[in-house]
Amino acid sequence: MCALNLGASRIALLPVAALAGDCYPWLDLALDQSNLPRRYSVCGHRTPALITSREQQRKELMTNHSPRRLSISLMPLVLAIAATCTHSAVGQSPEVQQKVAELKAAMAQNKQALFQYSWVEQDTISLKGEQKKQEQFQVRLGPDGKPQKTPIDQSAPPPSTGRNGRLKQHVVEKKKEEYKDYADSIKALVQQYVPPDKDALDQARQKGNITASPEADTPGQFKLVITNYIKPGDNMTLVVDKATKSLVSLTIATYLTDPKDAVTVSVQFAAAPGGPNHVASQTINGVSKQLTIAVQNSNYQKV
Repeated sequence: MCALNLGASRIALLPVAALAGDCYPWLDLALDQSNLPRRYSVCGHRTPALITSREQQRKELMTNHSPRRLSISLMPLVLAIAATCTHSAVGQSPEVQQKVAELKAAMAQNKQALFQYSWVEQDTISLKGEQKKQEQFQVRLGPDGKPQKTPIDQSAPPPSTGRNGRLKQHVVEKKKEEYKDYADSIKALVQQYVPPDKDALDQARQKGNITASPEADTPGQFKLVITNYIKPGDNMTLVVDKATKSLVSLTIATYLTDPKDAVTVSVQFAAAPGGPNHVASQTINGVSKQLTIAVQNSNYQKV
């Protein structure tokens, strides 16, 4: 049975059926909201000094109030408490707890293996479907476990000549600068989700924000759907291989500072030959500005 503490009083959560019916149990909850001395608790035992006062108030309530009216007025409180108890129970689901623990263990082991590798990352930024920028980086995990990127030299396009050429180049550079901050903000946001953080996963599980279900499209896989992971109202779906407990794919629906400034992410994972699982490709969409960042990781080699 759940209970709610309000000040010095303690209110027991009575069965909804008792509250809804014309019977006496509803009075125990109603009387606890009356002016009885604070040392009386509905979850404790009556004391002889209070019995007379208790019975008098019971008669007054039976005379002046309909049980059904009181039960209706108290119903929102009961439902709120019941929802809280149910939410807590979901957060402690043994199935979800086991799946999250297995995923965390696999991710930790995989991350340790990635420290021994370097790879090439290619980022392509497009605006309204038109490619604007492409960069390549040599990547390794640093001591803090975060990727350290070194730009790979690429041949720069020849400078434009003539007045028209210079003017066009100026417009292009201004446009790039305009969306650079936006693209950087999106990248920083996505880094909070990919790869999933073990502590954030634990917090989501404890709050009851994770549900598990089989992957409908592919046998041998299951899904973990997480809500309110980093921001209120966001959503992240992890598809996990049952045998290896490793990530297969990941999708995210989130936003920057305003839910109207939506950001969606689709991530595919793959295993390096004889090596660890890693992000193979990543597509990030800044919906409001129609900006897309496509990330490709390749050439994994031991160092």
